[in-house]
Amino acid sequence: MRHDAAVFDALDVRLGPGDGPVAFGGTLGPQELLAAYRRGLFPLPAADVYASAYNEAVYGDAVGAGGAVLLPGREDPYEVAWWSPDPRPVIAADGVRLGTRLARRLRNRSGWWTSADRAFGRVLEACGEGREPAWITEELASALDRLHALGATHSGEVWDGEELIGGVFGVAVGPVLSLDSMFRRRPDAARVAVADLGARFGAAGGRLLDAQWDGPHVRSLGAKPMARSRYLAELSGDGGGVPLDGAALPAGRLG
Repeated sequence: MRHDAAVFDALDVRLGPGDGPVAFGGTLGPQELLAAYRRGLFPLPAADVYASAYNEAVYGDAVGAGGAVLLPGREDPYEVAWWSPDPRPVIAADGVRLGTRLARRLRNRSGWWTSADRAFGRVLEACGEGREPAWITEELASALDRLHALGATHSGEVWDGEELIGGVFGVAVGPVLSLDSMFRRRPDAARVAVADLGARFGAAGGRLLDAQWDGPHVRSLGAKPMARSRYLAELSGDGGGVPLDGAALPAGRLG
């Protein structure tokens, strides 16, 4: 099968901006997507033609000045922006902070339990519901789902009885799990999903959770900024690559 992963392998992310897209365009197939994550990139597809036009209006001058690269493979390259923030917010796999109050509630709450990779499609769908901009397009969702079949994407799920109340998903590259999105249907369920998936990833040899976008919420989870140069080095490190334990486990163990 033909794919265009080589365009990402040849892209020197270190030369791109840390506060704007590094590149536009390219193909959103599973192999291309995995190659991009291996280079420290993640996609932000435009939800529609208006969002694509906005990308061109805002970043077109940067492209013209050589600050961002136009990749082949798409008639309108501004349909997909590729980001690699510098610095990058990261969390030690076993270092997600729940907070004392939530930890105490989990220890006293018997109905919540967790799993991994049991409901990837449902988590992916829930993460896209009601989001503006709607960046999880059909094209991206298809590529992520195909990567999941290859063991390269993972989901963490939180359940109350048989009800899925929270989750998170991301792409694994060696010792790093890049968290793309999370959702909650109960307060704190997404935070529990991140902590649980991090613990499982750590048990499988992983070291870092990549929160992608910095901000108060990810800082409250324990994220700290890491220079992009160091983050790129971490991607090529040893660790990870082992299937996660997806067994049903009580959420209270995280407290």
